[in-house]
Amino acid sequence: MLATSRRLFGTDGIRGTANAPPMDAYTAMRLGQAAGLLFTRGAHRHRVVIGKDTRLSGYMLEPALVAGFIGAGMDVTLVGPLPTPAIAMLVRSLRADLGVMLSASHNPYEDNGIKLFGPDGFKLSDSTEAEIEQLMAADLQPRMAQPAHLGRAARLEDAGGRYIEAAKATFPRGLRLDGLRIVVDCAHGAAYRVAPTVLWELGATVIPLGVSPDGTNINDGCGSTAPELLADTVRREGAHLGIALDGDADRLVLVDETGEIVDGDQIIALIARSWAESQRLRGDGVVATVMSNLGLERFVGGLGLKLHRTQVGDRYVAEQMRAGGLNLGGEQSGHVILSDFATTGDGLVAALQVLAVIVQSGRPASEVCHLFDKLPQVLRNVRADRSVLRTPGIAAAVADAQARLNGRGRVLIRPSGTEPVIRVMAEGEDEAEVTQTVAQLCETIAAAA
Repeated sequence: MLATSRRLFGTDGIRGTANAPPMDAYTAMRLGQAAGLLFTRGAHRHRVVIGKDTRLSGYMLEPALVAGFIGAGMDVTLVGPLPTPAIAMLVRSLRADLGVMLSASHNPYEDNGIKLFGPDGFKLSDSTEAEIEQLMAADLQPRMAQPAHLGRAARLEDAGGRYIEAAKATFPRGLRLDGLRIVVDCAHGAAYRVAPTVLWELGATVIPLGVSPDGTNINDGCGSTAPELLADTVRREGAHLGIALDGDADRLVLVDETGEIVDGDQIIALIARSWAESQRLRGDGVVATVMSNLGLERFVGGLGLKLHRTQVGDRYVAEQMRAGGLNLGGEQSGHVILSDFATTGDGLVAALQVLAVIVQSGRPASEVCHLFDKLPQVLRNVRADRSVLRTPGIAAAVADAQARLNGRGRVLIRPSGTEPVIRVMAEGEDEAEVTQTVAQLCETIAAAA
């Protein structure tokens, strides 16, 4: 199975090395101009909400975006460092026409990215992003606002408080976290203030990690991509649960009281069963991506539900959920979308749903959070351009590998949407066979690159 994506926009907005195209000030300004023009519809005063994580380059890209939007005649509301789902929420709450999040998610501080949300709070479609790309390549000067119609910029001081209250409202009424010791690793990122506050106000004893951003330490040895720090702290502090968020807090990894990691697939399984039992689950199942483990698919099937798979990217998960009338979906990497509460992945809100099950059951996280045994899954990256996938021998090698697994597993090859690598994944019941399959495919791709 082969996957494809686009040129400027990847699977999660635009991303690249800061201060170099496309993550330079000029491109950000052009994006603001193009998106501002595209989303200026009607005679009302138009507004864009701009948030960011804690990267140093945010100080460069944010004003460039502001200049572009103001030049297009759009007012700008600045909210500072806040999680990506907070921006999606504020777009709807403030009746804005557009939302922008400056973040490269789990990437190191040297990178940055731009994610766009429509007035409904959902990430833009491929077709809308393509329209923005076309506008960015055109001469926009004749369409820029006249001096009297330029936009204005203002800062929303209570934006963090709005998100804190919204997140708390997703926790079941009448439940509290009193008596629970929770370690939360905010990756020195966007949730460094709001996440510990939400947990503390709900009654937990909070042990915070990654809450001292300096512009260059985001995701550095901490957060959801480096959960070892969290696991060590949970064991040392005798905590009941550990929560690790990524740089923009739209995804999470959990750690139980023994230090064992709980990934997105297990979180989806837990919420699916809980919501199915309480008749809160809508539709005929849940949505996951092609990367989710076969163990999750079998577990969901055992509940009498269907696992709908999409291409990688939480916005594709959200689109499938909307199309199928489903309210739960996510990715193995920890993006979990709960459409009853949010339009995009929200690591903190997903963690609160897991905590609700722990509180209601009275059982430890190690018993609550491990619902199925994962099938052996091997994932490797090969540094190569996506064009290598058009080589005739690649498709033949994939077909041959799938035939060898003979229904006992599956193979997936796809280009990364955020960096110049090809991701090679295989899973099945025999770990040695899966490992050998991935190794052979990586050799084939490397030879063709």
